[in-house]
Amino acid sequence: MILLGEFALWVALPVSIWGIVLAFVGGHRKRGDLVLSAERSVYAVFFLLCLTSLGIILAFVGEHYEYRYVWGYSSRELETYFKVTGLWAGQRGSLVFWVLLLALFSSIAVFQNRRRNREFMPSVVGVLLTITAFFLGVLLFADVNPFERLPFTPANGQGLNPQLQNYWMTIHPPTLYLGFTSFSVPFAFGVAALITGKTDSRWLVVTRRWTLLSWFFLTNGIIFGMRWAYEELGWGGYWFWDPVENASLLPWLTATAFLHSVMIQEHRGMLKMWNLSLVSLTFLLTIFATFLTRSGLIESVHSFAQNTRIAYIFLAFLGVATMACLLLILWRKDDLRAERTIESFLSRESAFLMNNLILLGSAFAVLWGTLFPLISEGFAGTKVAVGPAFFNRVNIPIGLVLLALTGIGPVIAWRKATRRNLERNFVSPLLMAAAVVAGLMIAGMRGFYALATFAICGFVLTILVNEFWKGTRARARIEGEGLGRAFLHLIARNRRRWGGYIVHVGIVLMFAGFAGASFHTEVDQSVEPGDQIRAASPYGHEYVLTYQGLSSSRTPNMWQWVALMDVSRDGRRLGTITAEQRIYSTADQPIREVGIRSTPLEDVYVILAGVEDFEGAVLNESSAQGAVFQVLVRPLVGWIWYGGLVITLGSLIALWPGAGGPARRKVQATPASARLAKV
Repeated sequence: MILLGEFALWVALPVSIWGIVLAFVGGHRKRGDLVLSAERSVYAVFFLLCLTSLGIILAFVGEHYEYRYVWGYSSRELETYFKVTGLWAGQRGSLVFWVLLLALFSSIAVFQNRRRNREFMPSVVGVLLTITAFFLGVLLFADVNPFERLPFTPANGQGLNPQLQNYWMTIHPPTLYLGFTSFSVPFAFGVAALITGKTDSRWLVVTRRWTLLSWFFLTNGIIFGMRWAYEELGWGGYWFWDPVENASLLPWLTATAFLHSVMIQEHRGMLKMWNLSLVSLTFLLTIFATFLTRSGLIESVHSFAQNTRIAYIFLAFLGVATMACLLLILWRKDDLRAERTIESFLSRESAFLMNNLILLGSAFAVLWGTLFPLISEGFAGTKVAVGPAFFNRVNIPIGLVLLALTGIGPVIAWRKATRRNLERNFVSPLLMAAAVVAGLMIAGMRGFYALATFAICGFVLTILVNEFWKGTRARARIEGEGLGRAFLHLIARNRRRWGGYIVHVGIVLMFAGFAGASFHTEVDQSVEPGDQIRAASPYGHEYVLTYQGLSSSRTPNMWQWVALMDVSRDGRRLGTITAEQRIYSTADQPIREVGIRSTPLEDVYVILAGVEDFEGAVLNESSAQGAVFQVLVRPLVGWIWYGGLVITLGSLIALWPGAGGPARRKVQATPASARLAKV
């Protein structure tokens, strides 16, 4: 079966190239039979890549260490669960997984459109297969073939990086890949719209759910990565502006801009060129993120590149793809003229456009900060590091403006806001923001950015609650329903709108969680059994952690030291926390496993920073129990994860198909903007 998987990988490339030729030739000559054959090539490539992926998994599970990839990322001691996830654990397998998901989404897109949108499909299939062929070419000819054999068969493998042996890390990369690859479908339809000249809003309607699906996966993938960093890396935080973290954030920022700007084109016939540019930029950034992780040009705990040869191949592909997108957009520039112009600064169009510009400004700042060390090294010969301070200084003000726009954009009027519209929608939220600031200042809070964040959160949340209340009350009155039933029916009747509002609620919760970082406390202390560590909470509590002792144990692949602490708050015992250090046979440095006690208001985060006498602790000597701890009290950090759950709920609501289905939402012969408003 493993050999069959290797054979399938080699066959997939010529099949995809054949499909590219059939798609573009069939589209140009209006030959439906050729286009149909190209679409069948998509299915064939997906089937072949399933065989390839299965072969890699079987090589891991069967402990075939004669394969370089298996030897580098597995061992006999590794759990079977992590052996299966070895498919995306390293550079070689992750590229196979990337192209497998791309083939999956390509097949779904082809199947969905087998009887509709036929004018787009030749170009869509051609573009998707071109991307597929590129990745297959990289796998086969850039020294990253997952089936490459060693000159001998080792008795055991090197094992998986211990920091990757974590639940969140097994779902974080696949979720991001789902987001990266699914955005190829909107990009392909955008290119198809340019090739065919059908640059109205139809391609946006066709890809609306695809775009939201990609955004959904990107968002959750980033949050899963934050959770992994918080639990596994042992430094007390969840985001460090690491280059690979930044690379995953970039397409999220531009995809968010695209999701908002399409509404302007749908309702007002504006920003046609802008939207095609955004969909192209987002796709290019997904490729850039994939390149950055695998190029070997950066140092990151997230990076698993082993050689830099593919860096130049990815850069060449990015250059060619960028030039092709620019030429297509310039070719159709006359067809991309806006039907209307922005009439007033105080309008929803203006708010959405400002949202776009700020998101792109943030993306540029993140991209510049990420690449600056490479640029400085290339021009000056010295790599100048850009740390979190730069990113925070630039992006915190940007984030606050974006947070405010999540409340302003949905309720300000189209075309031009009247004084009545502004008063009705913004007076009570502004009063709430002022009340929040006053209350927090009375409580002793003085940090400017924290005050601003909580004030804007109160402002936005008041707007959203008002919108839900007004809509629910109106439906209850008109339909004679109870408030609970009216609320559910309100969301069901316009899932896209109300799902978006729920997403905004989740974003408010996450920003409140981010603001809580301004008030965390930290204590570093060396202790012996019976000693206490006292850590103050910003809420006025005092945590007392009593060190009970240290125990050590050994498994076939690691030494493990476990510290036990009793936890009490204001004299009331809460339970125990354990924190660990592990030394794996495959790693030179200790790996920290932190202890976390979470409540809705704050986390107590315990790090076993050091063991004073490792040798004595190995022998469990009573005199070798001294340890060094870092204890952090992190207020509101849980709100980040709660906000993520709310965002997931809102996204699923917006993604859920309407009750009528496609047949009941047929496009009528009315102006485009009217048709789209009804879909």
